[in-house]
Amino acid sequence: MIEVSNRAYLALIITLLLATGCATSGQGVANPAIDRISAEELEKIMPQAHPVLSLDDIVALSKQGLGHEQIIQKIKDTDSAYDLTPSQSVDLSKRGVDGRVLDYIHTSRELALRNKLAEEINKREQAKRIEVDKLKQQVINSQRFNDPFCRYPRFGMSPYAFGAYGSRFRPGFGMGAGYLSPWGCW
Repeated sequence: MIEVSNRAYLALIITLLLATGCATSGQGVANPAIDRISAEELEKIMPQAHPVLSLDDIVALSKQGLGHEQIIQKIKDTDSAYDLTPSQSVDLSKRGVDGRVLDYIHTSRELALRNKLAEEINKREQAKRIEVDKLKQQVINSQRFNDPFCRYPRFGMSPYAFGAYGSRFRPGFGMGAGYLSPWGCW
């Protein structure tokens, strides 16, 4: 057998104690809540279909011999939006509507959906950013209150002599605006 000295046992015990001291169970860490969009909110966000130019009008224009560019331009001019199901798309295709017109209808719908969701996400991110800024300001204000060098007003007399001429830690009073006060005090 290999003989191990008492020092090796002591070093092993110290190493194990240090390793267990660094390990955490993770119970103190709270998982952040995910702000999800509810079904009701999603229904409000979704762009509504407003077909000024009806689907029958599109079929009629196709049968009159208008090209796909002209039909797409009419859809753009009337600011029409459609929410087509796959069966409606197949039916329109059978009735003579060009596939590029149907592609435009679907891509414009997808683009509208993405834009609406992006607006909602940006609005929520902006609200979170404002909330985080408020929390940061609360922490700074708490630091100002708890730190003896920061709790005094920035302007006027200060017992720690933070004046306009620099930061000097000496007893006495300083007069000035406190331009060089300690970091985190502003």
